[in-house]
Amino acid sequence: MPLQNLTILGSTGSIGVSTLDVIRRHPERYRVVALCAHRQAELLFEQCREFAPKFAVLGDAVAAETLQARLRAAGVPTEVRSGAEALEHMAALPEVNVVMAAIVGAAGLQPTLAAARAGKKILLANKEALVMAGPIFMRSVRENGAVLLPIDSEHNAIFQSLPNDFQCDLTKPLLARGVRRLLLTASGGPFRSHSVAQLQAVTPEQAVAHPNWVMGRKISVDSASMMNKGLEVIEAHWLFGVAADKIDVVIHPQSVIHSMVEYVDGSVIAQLGNPDMRTPIAHALAYPERIESGVGSLDLFQVAHLDFEAPDHERFPCLALAFRALRAGGSAPASL
Repeated sequence: MPLQNLTILGSTGSIGVSTLDVIRRHPERYRVVALCAHRQAELLFEQCREFAPKFAVLGDAVAAETLQARLRAAGVPTEVRSGAEALEHMAALPEVNVVMAAIVGAAGLQPTLAAARAGKKILLANKEALVMAGPIFMRSVRENGAVLLPIDSEHNAIFQSLPNDFQCDLTKPLLARGVRRLLLTASGGPFRSHSVAQLQAVTPEQAVAHPNWVMGRKISVDSASMMNKGLEVIEAHWLFGVAADKIDVVIHPQSVIHSMVEYVDGSVIAQLGNPDMRTPIAHALAYPERIESGVGSLDLFQVAHLDFEAPDHERFPCLALAFRALRAGGSAPASL
């Protein structure tokens, strides 16, 4: 594989850090051109010292000036910029082949859309881009020849379980390829077994204590309420062109099966692995090849058993709200 040049949008978040860990293992394959963060200047400084990108971006202009001075003093030739326009510029740099879109929330929409318009290979970890602007984003991917690969563990698992020639371009509907439905797995989070009464007294610290995954605080809270799973349902609709009634959520506390695809012949194909985001990141970085991710082998004997249950919409009403928003269409998912 020729050397791939990367921009990482959100390099100091959990996905960005995991992406750099995979890249660190394959210096002959990947070169970091731009690292972009919001406010974690200290971590961005350390990342720039190690990977020496051509550019770095921070949200605040004053913080960017301070970072620039520190990098110069350390002999690091990285040019530091700031603001939203700089993010869009980094996503569309001519020398960049691959854009990791890992900025959380609405802030990630514009730079990710800029990458699509520039025809980049996009590793999509920012589900909000599709929730807020699914038809606009997917149209831009198609019209500009971008390659879209999902990073969310569930959507990456579905991608791996689909026919080998499938790309997220929707030129041929999945239902015409023998797919009956998509099964998105969910751990159930830290409150899976709580009663409705118990949920009245939970704390933010309990909400971010996810039993299986190491994630940022915002996505951890959304996971605890299952709002994140609801957003993933909407994301799956746009990525794979499947209607809401062909997407089911399955509670799977072990987080070993990351999602499944059911075919019309009765086959169900699943992707399994340890709960570590480096697996889908490595898959998307090297696609269609496979590379070492740093993730250990799955020990099925230690796992011993796999449990499944239906989601409780009374305890987790956010999931039902997401399905309602998807079926309503229009601006409803953006409002959600």
